[in-house]
Amino acid sequence: MELHDVWFVLIAVLWTGYFFLEGFDFGIGVLTKLLARDRAEKRVLINTIGPVWDGNEVWLLTAGGATFAAFPEWYATLFSGFYLPLLIILVCLIIRGVAFEYRVKRPEENWQRNWEQAIFWTSLIPAFLWGVAFGNIVRGVKIDGDMEYAGTLWDLLNPYALLGGLVTLTLFTFHGAVFASLKTVGDIRGRARALALKLGLVTAVLALGFLSWTQVRTGDGWSLAAMLIAVVALVGAVAAIKAGREGWSFALSGVTIAAAVAMLFLALFPNVMPSSLDPEWSLTVTNASSSPYTLKIMTWCAAIATPLVLLYQGWTYWVFRKRIGTQHIADAH
Repeated sequence: MELHDVWFVLIAVLWTGYFFLEGFDFGIGVLTKLLARDRAEKRVLINTIGPVWDGNEVWLLTAGGATFAAFPEWYATLFSGFYLPLLIILVCLIIRGVAFEYRVKRPEENWQRNWEQAIFWTSLIPAFLWGVAFGNIVRGVKIDGDMEYAGTLWDLLNPYALLGGLVTLTLFTFHGAVFASLKTVGDIRGRARALALKLGLVTAVLALGFLSWTQVRTGDGWSLAAMLIAVVALVGAVAAIKAGREGWSFALSGVTIAAAVAMLFLALFPNVMPSSLDPEWSLTVTNASSSPYTLKIMTWCAAIATPLVLLYQGWTYWVFRKRIGTQHIADAH
């Protein structure tokens, strides 16, 4: 296997890690409005991800940096063609981080309510736009012979990509609801479990439609296998949450995300960004990659840094593994 193929796989792994971890982050943010009944319950939900949300975003930074270094042509075309959606995602992530920190800086009702609104919207919008972005990448966009995006913003708002956005939004919210039921105690835990069951059924319908559409368009035997794993895991996650097995449900919803991302990258390979104007103009792992020497240096860096990241993130989740409830929330000052 060539190094550019290895880095295509590694980038797929990084995006899988990001969507698995940040997925329930986004879901918790959406649930602050859908699930929480009062200020105390909102604080409970936010506190479930308080120690880990910023660490989860490391995966996005690493995926973006790896794409820039390993496939500069892919990075350049992607960020120029998808400039506005990616800018909106970036702004949302910035405001979201500020909202987590600033929400408790002042006691006024309006101040805290406004920042909680910001957490909701800056979780919902990226969760939707990531699906739209990846839907367009897999579907193919207007790339000309100079490897430049030749389409418009409206070309990105096609039915396939919009369905992809709905799938990521519902899947991440389901993932977050399962995480909430796994990390809380009391009444909110029961309501999170009930909501997760409903969200899981909606997600299953949307995901089956989107993944089937993907398979028909560009799939092969490997992508079909990944699709079947995703569907079976999602059904298993719904069955597990119905049975009250929250740990199994969370693990299976994670498998669903991993298998769905794997299917998209399998359907994409050997392209990294197909051209809908002419297949000859598509960006591939060969014509969009850096030099072998650059990839070799990156491989050594990744071999050293990746275990360290996994160790400190695993330690963080272990330290903050306890369930919490409203009884653990201190009175507001």
